[in-house]
Amino acid sequence: MSYYKHPTAIVESDKIGEGSKVWHFVHIREHAEIGKNCNIGKSVYVDSEVKIGNNVKIQNFVSIYMGVEIEDDVFVGPSVVFTNDMYPRAFIWGEDRIVRTVVKKGSSIGANSTIICGSTIGEYAMVGAGSVVTNDVAPFGLVFGNPARLRGFVCYCGKKLDKIVGDEEDKVIYKCECGKTVKIIKEWVNNA
Repeated sequence: MSYYKHPTAIVESDKIGEGSKVWHFVHIREHAEIGKNCNIGKSVYVDSEVKIGNNVKIQNFVSIYMGVEIEDDVFVGPSVVFTNDMYPRAFIWGEDRIVRTVVKKGSSIGANSTIICGSTIGEYAMVGAGSVVTNDVAPFGLVFGNPARLRGFVCYCGKKLDKIVGDEEDKVIYKCECGKTVKIIKEWVNNA
């Protein structure tokens, strides 16, 4: 085995990447895929056919249901829940009801957030703790609240972008205190 599995974890998938760590009371279902160097915290549930990229950190008590794809370098805070059925009924169930959700590279989801299925969380976006995400989140978007609304933009480093240093035809250029520049599509800036 090229990954660490705590003795209390149940791992039914054979697709766990090298260097990953699976901690106490985790349950990973068959056909789930977990990339390299991931950290799967205590009591996490990963449903069948979920796809998780490389270098992903999933904190304790997260529930990830079928239909979710998490790309590389994503942070998922404690007790985050991903849904997968827009019209759940106990007496109606079938895999044809599953609605796909994608969490793009480098994004972060704060503790106790709920991600309603069908959403795409853009690259390097930041979802504030306790949020309910009901729509797509723009790349580098900062969203929070119930329902989560766009409140600004963040840098690759996660800090809020406040300083505009220029623009191009369709993009606004921000400079972060960390020294990096980020280009945001003007339409998104106008919606913040």
